[in-house]
Amino acid sequence: MPIKSNDPSKKSWIPVRDNSDFPIQNIPFGVFLTRDDIITIGTRIGDHAIDLGALHQLGYFKDIPLTDDIFLQDTLNDFISDGKKTWRLVRNRISEIFDANNPELKNNEEHKKIVLFTMDEIEMQLPVQIGDYTDFYSSKEHATNVGKMFRDPENALLPNWLHIPVGYHGRSSSIVPSGTPIYRPMGQTLPAGSDEPIYGPSKLVDFELEMAFITTDANILGETIPVNEAENYIFGMVLFNDWSARDIQKWEYVPLGPFLAKNFASSISPWIVTMDALEPFRVESPKQEPKPLPYLQQIGKKGFDINLEVDITPENGEPTTVTKSNFKYMYWTMAQQLAHHTVNGCKVNSGDMMGSGTISGPTPDSYGSMLELTWRGEKPLKLKDGTERKFIQDFDTVTIRGYCEKSGVRIGFGEVSSKLLPVFQSKKK
Repeated sequence: MPIKSNDPSKKSWIPVRDNSDFPIQNIPFGVFLTRDDIITIGTRIGDHAIDLGALHQLGYFKDIPLTDDIFLQDTLNDFISDGKKTWRLVRNRISEIFDANNPELKNNEEHKKIVLFTMDEIEMQLPVQIGDYTDFYSSKEHATNVGKMFRDPENALLPNWLHIPVGYHGRSSSIVPSGTPIYRPMGQTLPAGSDEPIYGPSKLVDFELEMAFITTDANILGETIPVNEAENYIFGMVLFNDWSARDIQKWEYVPLGPFLAKNFASSISPWIVTMDALEPFRVESPKQEPKPLPYLQQIGKKGFDINLEVDITPENGEPTTVTKSNFKYMYWTMAQQLAHHTVNGCKVNSGDMMGSGTISGPTPDSYGSMLELTWRGEKPLKLKDGTERKFIQDFDTVTIRGYCEKSGVRIGFGEVSSKLLPVFQSKKK
């Protein structure tokens, strides 16, 4: 079935400003609260959100086999469970409805008042109920930088890193949508020169520039997913800030890896951009040496050219862009990550989320964390207001943006933006 929505010449009757992340070729999916305090599933074109629940009730999807309530829910999980064929049918139909040459809805003022919202009339929600969350460690540049800092610079990568997509199981309960403030975490740290840990606020809170993908129901327990079929079970992608407390992490990660340093908060962008929308932006992924084992050997272009950047904005200040990177640098691809995740028979469900791991490029201005950008705080960054940052300070806002661009079409993710607040103060007596 062709992806009709990707036609670069297509225009919408909804106004779309130049360099918008959301032209008619995008058609992402999200969940939002309407001006009438109703939660619905929707999509976005330009600066307008579209209520897919209302659109379905008005009969605009009558030729697609959908349940009556598929878009009248507070998560996308059931729609994602319907599979790739349904996702494509729905996106193609949305593309038809909002095509500049289609008068069906364009000339129906009553229906437009029901289904269209400006972005300031809605409140974005977490798009899926995330049952399980896995975070990978798949940027060779990032893993090498961290290895140089904390281990032997001559042998920065651990022996297994070039053979498997390393990952760990994260905490889904603390994944929040863009705009949700984050509190500085408490925990144990080991002060320099001390043999005994102390308890208190983390002093080294960091962002991690990541992307994440959302899966559909992929297999039954015991079944593996072949690497060259894996993308069929990926619904789409979001921007992902996997907040980290580096001092807590340094003390706790031996021998079992990240725990409290990572599970206090992770932030995602609210619109899921589908794999179909990203199809035109495929690129070759980095050459893998040594050659992976057969179950990880992939065919075709499995990387994606997604421009990424991170801003830090002090309280009442102006933003400073501190890094520009690209998802194409990832050594291990999403297909390999999902294939490896299931090679032991692990079951993957609709709404599961898998993080890429920190995305760092080959140059210092493309590193994906403050840990690397300031090299453990040894080289502070200067912001536009003249202040310096070794790590993220209270009341700083971290904003991640991402987009693809080719043949005059820009497909973007919007942003994930979160403010770091001081340690949470309980109001309980």
